[in-house]
Formats: sequence, C-alpha cells, structure tokens
Amino acid sequence: MVFSSPTFLFYFFPLFFVLYFVSGRSNAVIFLLSLLFYAWGGLTHVPLLLFYIIVNYAAGLAVGAAPHKRWILALGVALNLSLLLLFKYLGFLEDQAQTLAAWLGGGPLPQFRLALPLGISFFTFQGISYLVDISRGDVRPQRSLLKFAMYKTMFPQLIAGPIVRYRQIAGKIDGRRVSLFRLRHGAMLFALGLGQKCLLANTVAFPADAIFRLPDGQLTAGTAWLGTACYMVQIFFDFAGYSNMAIGMGHMMGFSFPANFNRPYCAQSVTEFWRRWHMSLSTWFRDYLYLPLGGNRGGVWRTYRNLILVFLLCGLWHGANWTFAVWGLYQGCFLIIERLGVARVLAGLWRPLRHLYLLLVVAAGWVIFRADSLSQAGHFFAVMSGWGEGSPGLAPVARYLTPSVVTALAAAAVITAMPQWSERRLRADLRRVLATIPRARAAVDGTVAIAFGAGSLALVAAAAFSLATNTYNPFIYFRF
Repeated sequence: MVFSSPTFLFYFFPLFFVLYFVSGRSNAVIFLLSLLFYAWGGLTHVPLLLFYIIVNYAAGLAVGAAPHKRWILALGVALNLSLLLLFKYLGFLEDQAQTLAAWLGGGPLPQFRLALPLGISFFTFQGISYLVDISRGDVRPQRSLLKFAMYKTMFPQLIAGPIVRYRQIAGKIDGRRVSLFRLRHGAMLFALGLGQKCLLANTVAFPADAIFRLPDGQLTAGTAWLGTACYMVQIFFDFAGYSNMAIGMGHMMGFSFPANFNRPYCAQSVTEFWRRWHMSLSTWFRDYLYLPLGGNRGGVWRTYRNLILVFLLCGLWHGANWTFAVWGLYQGCFLIIERLGVARVLAGLWRPLRHLYLLLVVAAGWVIFRADSLSQAGHFFAVMSGWGEGSPGLAPVARYLTPSVVTALAAAAVITAMPQWSERRLRADLRRVLATIPRARAAVDGTVAIAFGAGSLALVAAAAFSLATNTYNPFIYFRF
C-alpha cells in the first residue's frame, strides 16, 4: 500500500485517524494498524518484522543492562546486518559466484533467491541506531514491548523513511499532544507531499522509465537528456513527496520526524548537496559510520578513505547492483575532489556556474543510479555526448515531451528554485510589509490561513483526479 493510492487515501488514512483519536492516541492502535499497513504488501514478511522487533527489544535491554560489554552491542548490530545481507544481497553474491564459476569452467551453482521485504533497509538502520544510542548513553532502553513495537512499526516511516531514530521520538511515546495548529500543519504537509508525488513525480515517471528501457538503436542525444531530466525530477519529488507525507502524518499523530530534504538541487557543490539530500540517511552514515571511523581526524588520507568507504556503503545500501556501488564511489570521489581544491575554485565562480556544475554532476550520477547495468550507463553517456546515437525516427523526443511533461518539468524547475515559504514565515513577512496599516495583522493572518488551506485542498483534489485518470503510479524507494 502506497500513500498515493486510493486504498490508502480513502480507506486506511481516515480509518486510522478516527480510531487513533477515538482511542485517545493509543500506542496499541498505531502498532496494530501499522502491522495491517505492512501486511497489505504481503503477509510473508510480517513474521520477519516481528522478529526484528523482538530481537532489538531484547538486545536493547541487554545493552542497557551492561553498556560496557561491547560484545553484546556487536552481537545485536551483527544480527541486524546479517538479516539485511541475507535478504538484500544474497542474490547479488550468488550472481557474482555464478559468474566466477562459469569463468573458471565450473557448472551452475544452486540458487537461494529470497524476496526482498519492504523497508528492510530502513528498519535495519533504525535497530542499529537504537542499540548504539543506548550504548552511548544517549537514550535509555524502552522497557515496554508494545511501545517499542509501536516505534518500529509506525507506518508513516516504516517502509521508506525518513529514518527516525528512537531518541528523536522517545519523549513523545508517553505524553504527546496534538494541537489544532499541529494537526492543520501536518495535513498541509501531507497535501504538499501528495501533490509532489502525483502531479510531478508520476507525470515524468513514464517518459523516464520508457526512455531508460529504449534499445540502443533507438536512443538519441535528445531522448537521453530528456530521460535524465525526467528522472532527476522523478526521484526527487517521488521521495521528497513521500517524506513530506510521512512527516505530515507524524505531526498529525503528535510526533516530530526529522526533515529529509532541503532544496538539494539548489546546492552549489556536491558537498552541499549531501547536506541537503536524504538528510536522515546522510546523517545516519555520518554519526554511526564516518565519525566512528575517525571522520576527518587522523590525517588527509584517512579522511579520504573514510569518505570512499562511507559512500560505497551508501551506494550499496540503495541496492545490490554494481551500478549502486559505482554511484556511491562516484559521489565519494567528487567529495574528495572538492576537498583537494575544487571547492576553492567553485567559491570564486559566478553562482549560476556553480549551480550548473552541481546539476551536471548530479545528473551524471543519476544516470548511473537509474541504469540497469554499467554497460547501459556507459551507452547512455556516450549518446548524451553525441556518440553512437540511434535513429531519431524510431523514438522521437516529441513522443515523450508531451504538454503535461513540459508543464511538470517547468513546475519542478520553479519549485526547486523557490525559497521555502512556510505559513508562519509568509505571515511574518506580510506583517512586516504591512506594519503601518491598521488592523493589518488580523487581515494577514486570516488571508494567509485561507490561502494555505485552499491551496492544500486544491492539491489534494488535483492529486485525486490524477490518480483517477492515471494508472502509472510507481514508487522508487519501495525497492530500497
């Protein structure tokens, strides 16, 4: 079940919040309905999720009782990672072993393919951060199994983040309140995310997927660049939209989930981009891998080693494919290149040139990330550079550059460049401008509230219409 589906919007969403508030914001309601949400995607992996809950609950109590016994922490972390490796990377390792065996002249090896559970990367990282934070003394272990299970299964962030650490919501497990302002703010965030997903990401998803599936003989420079631009928009608004919906529902429930995106395409360098993109993941790698490895302490070469290792693992976190590993190394190499002096050169350039540099680097990275194989990525780059183009008559750009796609791309460009205006900020700006006008404050407050409310309703209506008329509704981060 995805947030941008009629089943969720018209059945699960209202059912959950009615039961949630009727029950007095019950943790049991969150847990049971979150299990239902997860089971909707298939009952097969519900026992695995329950096993994760029990293991991390017990490990948390053990680490809390003996914080100086590092082997207990190591065992808990190893168990989390072993399950992730088993379900997510076993098939990839089998393929590599099969390739090696064939090269050595051996016969076929037995295959043990396992279906990838939804959200396993996210709740694995949750479990690791929970245990490490207990060992560091940042948080106390949760002694109620129900409350811990509620945290692990909380449906808004269960299958695609943002990665919510236990310490970020621990204070709200027992005593959370939902004010009318917070409920309204959460609803507007949800509406914004729904609009981003349905009106922008879904619109460009079809041409992006269609272009990346084109045979080599049909791919031209125009279609390759269009496919790349569409995918840049798709992956950002697909995931940022989902994150906004999750954060909005968190507010409506009384929780504060961490922000996940901060206008990343407005960055002026790759280093800045990674401070703005998927922030809950990048800060997780910083706090639980980069800094424990030594961070930027211990000399330049150790810093470079740490960056490469972190981004290699970050790439592999996204999927078991060489494309993700190369994408991670690509990002890490640019961070190192900028540390070697490119950052100083960029700082002296005209701001639009710095922005163009960032967009080109990110676009090339997304080609690697989206391609099914490194050979496809290589061919894509060759065609984008003007080499090895196919016949434009077989798959002309006009086939994919429809009016709706043009509108979505233009809207995405405007939205990503605009400053973030919250209702509170806009209200404060207007009050300052109209400070000399009598009774301006009440008029500004009412007008802004009505405008944001009407805009949210319009987004929901437009998104619902889009879902009713467009059956193409993929979600990229389900596979991670």
